[in-house]
Amino acid sequence: MRDLPVLDPGTADHRSPRLFLWWLARGQWRTLLGGMGFGIVWMSCQAVLPAVLGLAIDRGVAAKDQQQLVLWAGVMLVIGLLQAVTGIMRHRFAVTNWLTASYRVVQLVTRQTVRLGGALPRKVSTGEVIAIGTGDLDHVGNVMDVTARFAGAIVSFLLVSAILLSTSVQLGLVVLIGVPLLMLVLGPLLRPLQARSARERQMRSELSNTGTDIVGGLRVLRGIGGEQVFLDRYRRESQATRTAAVEVAKLQSVLDALQVLLPGTFVVLVVWLGARSAVAGEISAGELVAFYGYAAFLMLPLRTATEFANKLIRGLVSSRRICKVLALEPDLVEPASPADVPPPGSELYDVRSGLRVRPGLLTAIVCERPDDSAVLADRLGLASTEPDDDVTLGGVPLTSLRQADVRERVLVSDTGAALFAGRLGDRLDERGGGDVARAVHTASAEDILEALPEGLDSVVTERGRSFSGGQRQRLVLARALAADPEVLVLVEPTSAVDAHTEARIAARLRAHRAGRTTVVTTVSPLLLDAVDEVAFLVDGRVVAVGTHADLLASDPAYRAVVVRDVEVAAS
Repeated sequence: MRDLPVLDPGTADHRSPRLFLWWLARGQWRTLLGGMGFGIVWMSCQAVLPAVLGLAIDRGVAAKDQQQLVLWAGVMLVIGLLQAVTGIMRHRFAVTNWLTASYRVVQLVTRQTVRLGGALPRKVSTGEVIAIGTGDLDHVGNVMDVTARFAGAIVSFLLVSAILLSTSVQLGLVVLIGVPLLMLVLGPLLRPLQARSARERQMRSELSNTGTDIVGGLRVLRGIGGEQVFLDRYRRESQATRTAAVEVAKLQSVLDALQVLLPGTFVVLVVWLGARSAVAGEISAGELVAFYGYAAFLMLPLRTATEFANKLIRGLVSSRRICKVLALEPDLVEPASPADVPPPGSELYDVRSGLRVRPGLLTAIVCERPDDSAVLADRLGLASTEPDDDVTLGGVPLTSLRQADVRERVLVSDTGAALFAGRLGDRLDERGGGDVARAVHTASAEDILEALPEGLDSVVTERGRSFSGGQRQRLVLARALAADPEVLVLVEPTSAVDAHTEARIAARLRAHRAGRTTVVTTVSPLLLDAVDEVAFLVDGRVVAVGTHADLLASDPAYRAVVVRDVEVAAS
């Protein structure tokens, strides 16, 4: 019995698909060898049964020797029981190998996803990651699954060939030469099958990505009347993917048909040669029956060998996609020699903009272009696409600290933050031990919980799509507050809520984060009136610092930005 998932999936060798599969195999070599061992015994039992049956006919039936008949019948029973036991164990090991490989792939991709963080969607499409989780891991697992039967097929083929050579050199040579020739006939089909499978896999990934984009922006599409346009696009891509899948199926059907036709023709040839040898008196009646049994049995290792080749091709195609994701590098790498963590209550400072976030205060960043303030917020939390040494905490550049230390001290919650699927209470308390009830109250989200029959025990759908935009924003805010970091950076936390709700959040946020450092990017007067200090940003630089009231009275540019926002909201 093996516990899955494993504690540590290891560091994958993703230099090539073949090396990746080999790395996976080495990581579970014990269960692979166990499966191969039972597979060899299981298929070898089937291989020797015709020989035992032939001896029973010659020495028992033909010779009318009841004792010999009982003896060889008993041997057949023992072999049959051994075959049954080893068959069960082979299957158990095969399933274990499939599950182990699949779980390790999931763990590797998940760990890489966490490692890349916000850089993931910029480097690879969502559909690509989805396709790995829905299809590629199956193909990789199938390679590990079929190895037990493939090992048994090779050994049993050699065993049957040795038996045939000892009985009839002619038949033995036919088997030894004929089987490799059959594999060579099927070989030319494998390369185009690999190419078509790779193309179909790529199109399926792109289709998944399109579907994800459409679902994610469904409300926007309906608002601008673009729903039908994207629906037509999805239909076209879906039909193209279907056509590619049909092309793969056509070639696969030819391969499957040849797997039956060619071995069947080979069986007829072996039986015909055996019958001629029996008529000529070269072999006995029992040996003829045994030859027929060998010929029928040979279909199994032949089909297993072609199945292995087919699954290996699909596994290589899938491994190439997995290796592509595992080879991605995050925008930020861990420092070779991490600096010591600054003491609590250290000042956060951005050299590029001149923003100085004083400890323990609620600071607002106001900018005419919201994108500029959002970029600054990302820099403050080391989430920028191009991190540099411009942001310091207590005089220490964030890039000099361990990422885990930065994430523990500084939390950035932006407008694109989403809720993962699962129990709502767990999704709001991701770090554990947070005061969820107080956070929900500050975010003015009590009405959301009251509308849910099971409250915090309710199950959140993926990305929280069952909630409206305003509800989702308040829940994301509650999650950030429950984490209670030393420095909390909130990007437009109330942009999707009404004025009354925003006023409640503004009043409660100040009390909730008293004594803790908080940064809010906003142009809402309701929030600005509740903060301790406002930093006014123009062209990426802080040009004025003061209270909201002071800046309204003294800075016309600031007043224009804030008042314009009020006028836009009112209209």
